[in-house]
Amino acid sequence: MRAEIITIGDEILIGQIVDSNSAFIGKSLSQIGITVKYITSIGDDQEAIISALRLAESRTDLIIITGGLGPTKDDITKKTLATYFNDSLVLDKTVLLHIEELWRSYIKQPLLQVNRDQALVLSKAEILANHYGSAPGMWIEKGQTVVVSLPGVPYEMKSILNSELLPKLTERFQLPTIVHRTILTQGMGESLLAERISDWENMLDPSIKLSYLPNLGRVRLRLSSIDQDKMKVEIRVQSAIDTLLPLIQDVFVGFEDNQSIETIIGDILTKRNQTLSLAESCTGGAIAGCLTSHPGASKYFKGSLVSYATAVKTEVLGVDDELIQDQGVVSEAVAIQMAQKVRALFKTDYAISTTGNAGPSTSEGRVTVGTVCIAIAGPTEIQSGTFQFGKSRERVIKKAVNKAFELLYKEILKNASKEV
Repeated sequence: MRAEIITIGDEILIGQIVDSNSAFIGKSLSQIGITVKYITSIGDDQEAIISALRLAESRTDLIIITGGLGPTKDDITKKTLATYFNDSLVLDKTVLLHIEELWRSYIKQPLLQVNRDQALVLSKAEILANHYGSAPGMWIEKGQTVVVSLPGVPYEMKSILNSELLPKLTERFQLPTIVHRTILTQGMGESLLAERISDWENMLDPSIKLSYLPNLGRVRLRLSSIDQDKMKVEIRVQSAIDTLLPLIQDVFVGFEDNQSIETIIGDILTKRNQTLSLAESCTGGAIAGCLTSHPGASKYFKGSLVSYATAVKTEVLGVDDELIQDQGVVSEAVAIQMAQKVRALFKTDYAISTTGNAGPSTSEGRVTVGTVCIAIAGPTEIQSGTFQFGKSRERVIKKAVNKAFELLYKEILKNASKEV
């Protein structure tokens, strides 16, 4: 089954918001065997919506629209859909009762007519209940095509998708199994990795698609295949993985399966009852942000000190001022002491430190833009390195974060192997 996602909103086109809805919908559809062939973003314009619907109807079986269902005048999706399907809007009493209950329980403001009008739906539509908002989802069939309209508010859209739409799709259609397995690698660039596995890739089963997904020091290898026979497709992909892993063992981190290297590290530390702390300078709290964006980080992550200014490194963290004067604030010696100090301060098993110049100008000590020193303090030893991450400030910070996790991961595995 082929699908197209259409996101509606001028705010997307002018870059005011990022379209995260399409990514969530695409991933969710893939998990139940529906292939997304196109993603289209259009403005709040009737002609643009109708044109996009006509094109999507000509090339896909399922169209999912998000956005444009609010109570204001610029939200025109419902009226446009009524025009497109030669339908009329009617009041759905169940939806209206839900809206009135929302206002009574949570909004605590007068219920205006524009809010009541959210209960107007296409007469031919099946309603997909929105438990968290006032705009319901709608399922409309035209010939062999299903058109689904969902609100653009992410948490409302996700709720309708998970509780209403996905079960309805799996019940209504006989869908194949799509298997995606993503292998995480770190520390080797895309071109070198591709060269290493080129012979393996040339021998890959034609029914398996391999995709390279690079990201500043990390490369994800995604293997995808589709088949009506679930067991057959799973065995096919697993067989390919079994022959690939021996070729990349030195850069292999794990399988994504909705995990990142941060969560993999967190799982290992949690199982081993070990903890982590951070002393961040040039990364400015970005490493801590990555860790705490995942539920359960409090089990192993004790805390972070963002020692951005030199004075904070010496007066709060306790780095030797003479060391900074002698070696420079961006140096491995300072990074090592930062890691040692923060590990002692938070009483953790491991600590990461970063100090560097993310740009855009040369720093004190005339350190080149892009130079970053990273240290990992573990239970028995300290590892450190100096890296050059280029001139783009955003990329320097992101590369430093990725490299820090790579070094920590390797240190954790090394210590674990010693204890076996």
